[in-house]
Amino acid sequence: MATRQIVALGGAGAPRGPLTRFLLSLTQKPRPKICFLATAVGDAPDAIVRFYEAFEPASCERSHLKLFGVPHAGIREHLLHQDVIYVSGGNTANMLAVWRVHRIDAILREAWERGTVLCGWSAGAICWFEGGITDSFGPELAPLDDGLGFLSGTFCPHYDGEPERRPTFLRLVAGGFPAGLAADDAVGVHLAGRELAEVVTERPNARAYRVQRDGDRVVEIPLDARLLG
Repeated sequence: MATRQIVALGGAGAPRGPLTRFLLSLTQKPRPKICFLATAVGDAPDAIVRFYEAFEPASCERSHLKLFGVPHAGIREHLLHQDVIYVSGGNTANMLAVWRVHRIDAILREAWERGTVLCGWSAGAICWFEGGITDSFGPELAPLDDGLGFLSGTFCPHYDGEPERRPTFLRLVAGGFPAGLAADDAVGVHLAGRELAEVVTERPNARAYRVQRDGDRVVEIPLDARLLG
């Protein structure tokens, strides 16, 4: 049975940097196929260009999939032939709505169960969980509770990169929002099946946390992170 793998990134790493190499290495293939979904930013051309700049053509076979305008035929076949599906940041709620209209959510689950590595940063990390902390609904951060649910619990990206992320997540969990994981920018949380396999980082001292209630208080449990070379 294929290993189901998801990597939730707190924030995008450096172009052609250690995190991008780590994502490709999980496939154990010399030149894996990777497809980029920029749905969360409306398939913005500059986001797609940055994807092609971030991954070296010698290391992988790159493609992208647009859902705005007239989607091309063969979406399911294309996604199921990928080794990695990489999802951008942006508006999580809008992205999920578009995915559900086009049945991308079901295709992604099928790909995951077949062993495709699912990954992404910010919106592209929150989406795999039951919910997370998002600015999808306006300038103030708010809870999102209708993620894809491949992984239990919630996720908060940009834990050290945006000043309101950490206090908002702590306050919401204290108020009954489901517990979950949080990751600093340039940190990746690798889950095999539904269990934590490893935390990796491009930056010294950056890390991820389990955030959960302990009686009447909220605790952050730091997770050891491996610094990528």
